[in-house]
Order: sequence, then C-alpha cells, then structure tokens
Amino acid sequence: MKPAMETATEENTEQSQEKKGCFECCIKCLGGVPYASLVATILCFSGVALFCGCGHVALAGTISILEQHFSTNASDHALLSEVIQLMQYVIYGIASFFFLYGIILLAEGFYTTSAVKELHGEFKTTACGRCISGMFVFLTYVLGLAWLGVFGFSAVPVFMFYNIWSTCEVIKSPQTNSTATGSQICVDIRQYGIIPWNALPGRACGSTLESICNTNEFYMSYHLFIVACAGAGATVIALIHFLMILSSNWAYLKDASKMQAYQDIKAKEEQELQDIQSRSKEQLNSYT
Repeated sequence: MKPAMETATEENTEQSQEKKGCFECCIKCLGGVPYASLVATILCFSGVALFCGCGHVALAGTISILEQHFSTNASDHALLSEVIQLMQYVIYGIASFFFLYGIILLAEGFYTTSAVKELHGEFKTTACGRCISGMFVFLTYVLGLAWLGVFGFSAVPVFMFYNIWSTCEVIKSPQTNSTATGSQICVDIRQYGIIPWNALPGRACGSTLESICNTNEFYMSYHLFIVACAGAGATVIALIHFLMILSSNWAYLKDASKMQAYQDIKAKEEQELQDIQSRSKEQLNSYT
C-alpha cells in the first residue's frame, strides 16, 4: 500500500493538471474570439439603434410641429407626411437588415480567425470561403458609401432645427444695436422646401416662435435628430472598421490558401520520394 502522503501528492498533481487543462482551454477559446469584429459589431448595432430609434421618434415630432404651427391645411403637407411615413418604414427595414448583417459579419470574423489560427492543423480554407469573404468586402464598401449619404442627409434636419433654435435665442436676448424688434424676427419653414409656398401660415415670428421653441416636441425632436446624426456617424465608423477587418482577413485567407497549396505539393513530393525509395529497396532485395 502507498503511504497517505504519496496518495495526497498524486491527487494534488491530478487536480493541478485538471486546472491547467481548463485554463489552457479557456485561453484557447479566448484566443479564437475576433475582438476587432466584436467591437465593430457592437459599434454598428449601437449606431444603427440610435439612428433608427431616435430618427423614428424625431420624424413623428417634426410632422406634429408642422401640423400645429406651420401648415394648418392637411393638403399642404400631405406629400411630406407620406414621405415621412415611408422613411419610418425604411427605418424598420434598416434596423432588421443591419441586425442580421452584423451577426453575419461577426460569424465571418470567427470563421476567418479559426482559419488563420488553425492554418497548420486539419482546417482547410476553401475557394468558396475566400469568395464569400471578398463578397463581404465589396458589400461593406457599398454600404459604407450609402451610410455616408445617410449621415449627410441626417445633418439636414439638425441644421434646420439649429437655425430655429438660434433665432429663438436672438428673440430671448435681443442685441442693443439691433434695429429689428422681437416681433419682426421670423422663421419661414417654406424656404427649406419641405412645405409649398402657398402653405399657411408657413412662418412664425416673435413670441409665437419663442413658444414653439419652448414646447417639448421641439426640444425632443431637435436633440433626437442630433443623436440620430451621431448614430449615423457611428455606423459609418463601424462599417469602415469592418472594411479594414474584412480586407485583412481576406488577405490572410489568400496567404493561407497559398501555404496550404505549398504544403500539399511538398507532402506529395515527399510521398513520391518515399515510394521511389521503397521501390529501389525492393529491387535491390530482389537482386540479392
């Protein structure tokens, strides 16, 4: 029988090996996580969520402000209401599409990371995988250009609301050298082209304009448009980040495929050399 001390030592050794094995397994799992793709996915989801959520509520607030203060006749802003409603439906589609696209790009990041880290193992990259990676590079590039346009477009309502807000600030604190009184300072929404020139009243002046700026709808819509614009900018940054990651991964896969082809040729040549040597030995044995 083994002494109790030796038995305890063996048990401690087995436990330490088991802990070491779990630690190595965790390190291996963490090493396979595409952290760059994960950060880009989180940034993309955050940007799209801010743009879609805040943009949807801000558009609804905008049409309410127009109906109450700048266009009392429903026929004057009927086209604008239809466009805003269409844009809200488009926002639903954008949110759904980018939720799926972000997950797909994250999965592609996991695939590419495994392909690179297991290059010398049994894992084999395929032409189909490289083609899919190249397709994602092109699609992300196109989406990045499209979101640049969205970012620029989302800055337009921010500019409009800022002009109205700055005019209200002038009314609240008129300059001493200004020749215009508060009642003469106006904002005409018709000049922005969102409602026709025959829309009534179409403009707000003095205390009326100041009361509009003090409403919760104006305050919320203005700040929500700012957040939506920031979300569009964050999405552009995320897509640029994705584009760099996908381009790098595609280059890694291309190099991996060349390395695999070289290893296959080398293994084939070694096998042929072994066959030649074995046949030579057999012939020598037959002569002797």
